[in-house]
Order: sequence, then C-alpha cells, then structure tokens
Amino acid sequence: MARSFDAIIIGAGQAGPSLAGRLTAAGMTVALVERQFLGGTCVNTGCMPTKTLVASARVAHQARRAADYGVVLSGSIGIDFPRVMARAHKVTETSRGNLERWIGGMERMTLLRGHARFEQPNVLRVGDETITAPRIFINVGGRANVPDMPGVGDIDYLTNTSILQLDTLPQHLAVIGGSYIGLEFAQMFRRFGSEVTIVEREPRLIAREDEDVCDTMRAILEAEGINVRTNANCIAFARHTDSIAVKVDCTSGAPEIMASHVLLAVGRRPNTDDLGLDKAGVNMDKRGYITVDDTLATNVPGIWAMGDCNRRGAFTHTAYNDFEIIAANLLDGDHRSLSSRILGYALYTDPPLGRVGMTDAQARASGKPLLISKRPMSRVGRAVERDETQGFMKVVADANTHRILGAAILGISGDEAIHGILDLMNADQPYETLKWAVPIHPTVSELLPTLVGDLKPG
Repeated sequence: MARSFDAIIIGAGQAGPSLAGRLTAAGMTVALVERQFLGGTCVNTGCMPTKTLVASARVAHQARRAADYGVVLSGSIGIDFPRVMARAHKVTETSRGNLERWIGGMERMTLLRGHARFEQPNVLRVGDETITAPRIFINVGGRANVPDMPGVGDIDYLTNTSILQLDTLPQHLAVIGGSYIGLEFAQMFRRFGSEVTIVEREPRLIAREDEDVCDTMRAILEAEGINVRTNANCIAFARHTDSIAVKVDCTSGAPEIMASHVLLAVGRRPNTDDLGLDKAGVNMDKRGYITVDDTLATNVPGIWAMGDCNRRGAFTHTAYNDFEIIAANLLDGDHRSLSSRILGYALYTDPPLGRVGMTDAQARASGKPLLISKRPMSRVGRAVERDETQGFMKVVADANTHRILGAAILGISGDEAIHGILDLMNADQPYETLKWAVPIHPTVSELLPTLVGDLKPG
C-alpha cells in the first residue's frame, strides 16, 4: 500500500526545499525525493562552484595587472589549481550541508533518497516504496546537452559537471559553444593559464544578445588571449595519441585545432525523460520540457512543475520565483502568475553583463515608438578609478508610456547596477522616476539617471 502525504516534491533544487518549508509550516506532511545531491544545479555544478572559480580567476588576473596600479609583486604569479578547485568544492559542500540541516529540522518532512517515477497521476515509486499525494511538484532541473556531433562518442569530453572534477589544468581547452556557460569557463581557464579556443556555430557569440553586446564581449575575451572561432558549421572530433582534433568549418582560420580537453557547452536538456510522465498523462513539448500554464500548473490537476524543467526560466532566481508563485497562490490566497515576471539575468564574465527585459532588436520588432540611450563605461567614475572601463550601458524605453522596455550593462558591476532598472520596471514607473533619483557617488549606478535622461528617439 502506498504511503500517503499531503504533498510530494520531486527534486531538491532551488525551488523544492523552499516550497517544502512553506508547506510543512502550513501543517502539511511532505515527502521530498532526491536521487543525488541536495541543492540541485546551483549548489553542486552551477552558480556556487562556478562563481567561486570566477572569483579565483579574477584575483589571478588582477595580480597580473598589479603594476598598472603601482603595486609591485615579487616573483611570478602562479596558480595552485588543486587548491583553486578545493576552494570551489568547499563552498558547495558547505552549502549542501546547511541545506541538509535545514531540511532535517523541518517538522512533518520526510526526505527520501532515490529516483522517483510516476505510476499513476498521484502515485510515485521510489525504490521499493510507493508514495501518493493529492499535490505533486516536479523540480527535477536539467543537465548538459550532448549533441550527436561526428566523433563525439570517440573522445573524452567534459561538461559543466565533469569539468569541476579536474585536478590538473588543461593545456589547451576547446570550448564548444559560445554562450553563457561556455564564455564563463573560457575566461576563467584562460586566466588560470590554459590556452583556450571558443568554437561557436553562429556568426557571433551569445547570439541572443544585441550585436554591440556580442562584439564588445568578443573583443574583451580576445584581448585576454582567447581564440574565438565563429561560423563553425561543421564541428567534428577525432582522437589523437595525446590530444583531440576539433574540426571546424569557419570563414577564416585553420580548419582544425588540437586541444588537450574539450568542454561541451551547447545548451541544456530537462531531466524529464525517466520520470514516467506518460503514466501520469503530463504534457511535454518536443524537447522534453514540461508544459505549464501561467501559474506553473500542468495539464494534470494536482501536478505542478518548477524550475529548469518547465522552460519558463533557466536561472536559479526564476526557479525560486516559481516557488514563490506557487506558494502565494496555494497558501496565501494570492493570484501570482508567470506573465507578471520581468526577466533579468547576468553573464558572469569579467566584466559581467547585466540584462533585463527586451534587447534592442526585440524592442524594434515590437513596433513601438522607441527612446534609446547608450553610454560607454569610460564615463563612469568608478570604472575609471579601477581602470576597468571596458563595455557600456544602454537602455530602451517606450516613447508613449515612458516605461523602460529593456537595458544592458556590460561593464564593471553590471550585474549589480542593472537592479536599479529592474526595480523601476517592477514598480511600473516612468523612466523620469529614475532620472530624478540621487544615487551615491562614486558608484556604477550613479550614471543611470544620466543614462535615462539622455533617452532620444531611435
């Protein structure tokens, strides 16, 4: 006979434990099922370990530039790579341990270790046990996509997960994919001392962004000695005795590069292919993402999907907001929805890219009359003082409503400064509200009033 709970949560990623905390506090009995590590992608293979590595790489980069600031360092700058990796692992282990203690302290909580599969819409099997609940929340996340490129099965490739287990620094790292994950790893390993080549099929890096963002990002990376190969339309691999041949078909450059390691950073796929969703009758799209409505509910009553597996946001903060929407609607009598979410995100290269709302291209495609403003980071006092003036900030607004439609800050502290615009958009205020703000000097954010004050038809 199946063991009964008030709610079952499949997956202990960003949204799952938080929802468990709200449900148990409301008096419900909850089963949280996790087949591997608590914390999901963010804690184990995503944000926390990778941003720890980004921080180490930035220190190395700054140390090499010490003389530019009048600081004299004796001897050469070295990288203790095992120690760098150990630091990242410690951050993950600490966070995972804290999460374990938090979950363990929840009343009415049962943590089940194992793989959950649906047998019926309200019944799951976990190992030898069956469990049932009238409310089931799917929070299974995603994993690296491994496309069927010629020769990929003949080589030992890395993903964002396995690269974190390296104990020696790659001599030459070929990064297949020029988007967010690929660019972060490319820059950090270049700063650690590896030769790095980025191979991207599209004509430009991070192709979803505006052309000026892509071009500036490429210039930043190439200035650090990273090789960038775009228009690579025929990527293939071949094993050699002590290296891997990466074949590319680009508009210029050698048709083949030799690498010691290959990182596949060509997108993600949801962990939905072995959940038995067909037995539950839950609809998915052709890529395996669970279809949800504006409140995260699936087509099956009593089943919701949160986080990366629903294709409504691929970030830790959107997964957490999924939890907030569900909890507000179920427990607080609220009426929250995905359509009210204004998406912001960041690319954690150095300098970082902070983004919110529409790109310029999307804004132009909307047909709305536009106001546009753009300023180089060289006009920002904080950037000048730190001698980090790469990049720019720009904003686009609706000329009729004076509401900001989108913004990008590619430059020092761009990931933090973008929140001034994100908050204004969430408050649904005209850009003049920000224009007449009095920001603190010297900060990156202090240029935002000037930026919106210069909005002009474009």
